[in-house]
Amino acid sequence: MNIQTLPQEGAEDGAPSRSQRLRAATHPTHEILDKRIMSADPFGSRERYGMFLKIQFDFHLAIDDLYDDGNVASVISDIGSRRRLDLIRQDIVDIGGQAPSLPSAPDEPIHVPTAFGWLYVAEGSNLGAAFLLKEARKLGLSESFGARHLAGNEDGRGLHWRRFTAALDAAAFDEDEDRQVVEGAQQAFDRVLSLVERTFPQ
Repeated sequence: MNIQTLPQEGAEDGAPSRSQRLRAATHPTHEILDKRIMSADPFGSRERYGMFLKIQFDFHLAIDDLYDDGNVASVISDIGSRRRLDLIRQDIVDIGGQAPSLPSAPDEPIHVPTAFGWLYVAEGSNLGAAFLLKEARKLGLSESFGARHLAGNEDGRGLHWRRFTAALDAAAFDEDEDRQVVEGAQQAFDRVLSLVERTFPQ
């Protein structure tokens, strides 16, 4: 899930934007997660990479409903095009794995501020995936085989990320909802960390 260092987005008046505040609030957890993932050597072999794909699949399965939610789409109009679960599923098949099943998700209401915290983690991981793609290429993988979900957007990773943070910064969230965005991101980082610990026990 390596996000690397996210670029900072600033408000015009010099005050930290929502995305900047979110980055600062989650930075310690993010650092712990990045170091833990890389210590597991997920690109040491195709077998280990397959284990990494399982982590990615489980995380993106947990958030897949967010990409179809109308309330989320009202804040970020291109949310549907940002879904990566199917790409991860194809990557698993590419390297010889069995396509994971797609169980029906429970019908639970989606809380938009919390959802944006989870999506912040997902979108940030795509921004940092340029580094991971280089590692995947050492295993003979590419954007069209085995590492599809690590490919950048055709408009560029940076612009794709800035569009997301611009939508997040412009959302009409109050102070309590801002806290819920942070809580959602912390929950997402914690979920990935738990998946890493389960998949790559020390």
